[in-house]
Amino acid sequence: MNFLTPLRYPGGKGKFAPFVKDLMLSNELSGDYLEPYAGGAGVALDLLFHECCKNIHINDYDQAIFHFWQSLTNETDRFLEKLWNTPITIDEWHKQKLILSTPEQHTELEYGFAAFFLNRTNRSGILKAGVIGGKKQDGNYKLDARFTKENLAKRIEKIGQYKDRIKVYNLDALELLNKVDQILPQDSLIYLDPPYYVKGQGLYRNFYNHDDHVAIRNALDNVKTKWIVSYDNCSEIKEIYSGYRHEDYELNYSAYYKTKGSEVMIYCDTISTVNIPNKKSA
Repeated sequence: MNFLTPLRYPGGKGKFAPFVKDLMLSNELSGDYLEPYAGGAGVALDLLFHECCKNIHINDYDQAIFHFWQSLTNETDRFLEKLWNTPITIDEWHKQKLILSTPEQHTELEYGFAAFFLNRTNRSGILKAGVIGGKKQDGNYKLDARFTKENLAKRIEKIGQYKDRIKVYNLDALELLNKVDQILPQDSLIYLDPPYYVKGQGLYRNFYNHDDHVAIRNALDNVKTKWIVSYDNCSEIKEIYSGYRHEDYELNYSAYYKTKGSEVMIYCDTISTVNIPNKKSA
């Protein structure tokens, strides 16, 4: 698989790009594409690079991830300079971890780069996880195992070439959904990948409780722009989204160890579905 995003995420949805492309083509959607929970934005970048949409809208409520995207698109050359000049050592890991915990003392670029550095050097890319190989660096892999500068620089350079077509937001997803129809042209698509219902607290710095998930569904009831939502497959989510079409599928996870997980894709009423990868039979 050709990775386009500089960020790592367990269960990253980049592999869903062909499915989303087919969905947009089938529904004659050639406008913009928005991810209210962008994270690594793997699908968004794939769609943009292959000219499947006019612009992409990246939103993340996590200040660190927002500042990563903001600094990368606004200060691409300076971000690349930091990439090449920053050593990948355990001392540097401690330094970047301190920057992440004290954003008020640092510039947007420094804060955004710290999020990037820890994403590449922490286990499974989780900002609240420990460093790859442990603080003594006596594990099977070292902290630079997922930090190939040449490869990452190419990804960042390409994103910089498209920066005028990338809109970055730092909004609560609910706030964004309440005005999304005014932001996007009519022939657009929204893909929501909210924090997991069951294990979200262990994976994200910003996670949801039951009422938060319900609030998102209630907001989607009033959104006119076409949308899809992916979730971990659990009875609570299916109850929350009862009345909407859904399909179960399998996805490979990589948080701490590789495993297969069951997820569910939920569709708004106005969208025509296409074949989803790894669909589970009834």
